[in-house]
Amino acid sequence: MPLSLSQILNTVWSGWLATWPTQLLALIWIGWLVSWVVGSFWAARTVKRPVTWRARAHRLPIIIGGLLLTPWIAQILGERPLWNAGNGVTYALAIVVLAGVLFTWWARIHLGRFWSNEITRKEDHRVIDTGPYSFVRHPIYTGLIAGILATGLAVGTATAILGAALISFGLSVKAREEEKFLTSELDPSAYESYRRRVPMLVPFL
Repeated sequence: MPLSLSQILNTVWSGWLATWPTQLLALIWIGWLVSWVVGSFWAARTVKRPVTWRARAHRLPIIIGGLLLTPWIAQILGERPLWNAGNGVTYALAIVVLAGVLFTWWARIHLGRFWSNEITRKEDHRVIDTGPYSFVRHPIYTGLIAGILATGLAVGTATAILGAALISFGLSVKAREEEKFLTSELDPSAYESYRRRVPMLVPFL
């Protein structure tokens, strides 16, 4: 007899209390991850990418943070949540997560074939400053950080919160390295003007 979606989520995310609405967070992230991987085939040819260790330094905190955010670490350590967010707060945080992932997709669609998972310069690359890029210079990272932090708060374990913080830190490091690379590769005056007009990660700041 095939497993229902609820049974699958209970099995995969048992360390995240395995109760609705916490399962809703897992469903949102699974949907985002699958769609993101499928969409990765839609990108222009890469012309150049940095090969220094600094351009890849962001990976370590993101990987460690991702591991800490998984339910299995909490299970191994026998962790219990530091607080009980309650259904109402968890639903509110789930809305933040959903808004964050939708913001990433708006940015990715708007960026079109210039998108890349790594720090790269694509063919015919240019500064994009419209759509979500008129609010922040790195809307994909902004959406991910908002969603990840909301997830850490909803799960409520010390490792989940630390994992969310590490991922957020790694994404901010990646954003800064990406800006250095793009400033040197694109029109410096155009990118500097963009940096002066639009905040990096937090809108309106």
